[in-house]
Amino acid sequence: MATLAAMRWVIDVPRTVITVVAGVLATLIAVPLVMITAAINDVSPFIEQVIRGWSRVWLICSGTRLEVIGSENVDPTRSYVVVANHLSALDIMACLLAVPIPMRFLAKTELYKVPVLAQGMRAVGIVEVDRAARGSIHADVNRQGKALIEKGRSLIIYAEGTRSRNGALRPFKKGAFTMALTSHLPVLPVSIHGSYEAWPPGQPWVHGGKIRVVIDPAIETNDMTQADGNQLRDQVRDVIGGRVSEMGGKVGPV
Repeated sequence: MATLAAMRWVIDVPRTVITVVAGVLATLIAVPLVMITAAINDVSPFIEQVIRGWSRVWLICSGTRLEVIGSENVDPTRSYVVVANHLSALDIMACLLAVPIPMRFLAKTELYKVPVLAQGMRAVGIVEVDRAARGSIHADVNRQGKALIEKGRSLIIYAEGTRSRNGALRPFKKGAFTMALTSHLPVLPVSIHGSYEAWPPGQPWVHGGKIRVVIDPAIETNDMTQADGNQLRDQVRDVIGGRVSEMGGKVGPV
């Protein structure tokens, strides 16, 4: 066991260094490209190509292999509220590559204090979330989300609110479903497995491996009202929880 652990350490340390260095360099290259492009045309397809290229660098260098199931369930002409479980920092890159539509995600306001990264996120329309805002946070997220949807983009929300610290699916918060009902957008359930093992949250070393992403058929909300929010939340969690269990993952209590 000690020999196996030592061998893994010898592999994981250089892999981690390569991942971080390559990821930072990819960010430094991607940011000016998207800023210049967005200044000319903020809905240019080239922006999506850069984002996907940036994501691909992170996954390749981290030694992860992406397997996608259910791409046929995505209509590229529609916008969605994409709801996924959250296990690792690699989830963002995996989803941006797996779901074949222009998507933006929520980022905590602290990330907007990081030079270069902040400018890039603002240029492509990443939704800023200030958790200290408390009462006004939902109105602000809805406003930014509406602007994205008007440009034909979709919003991906990790409904647990944070990465799982033990790899188990956590309870879902209601915000994503309130937004879907307010905007009358379909909810697209996306289930992720393997990213926790590839790069566990709170741990420095990148282990690599396979990340599997399953996209289930969208759930329409046209005939729903805000009163259906809890039911919609539970329905989506049941779909994702079922997929996580099928893939060998853990599902925690609601």
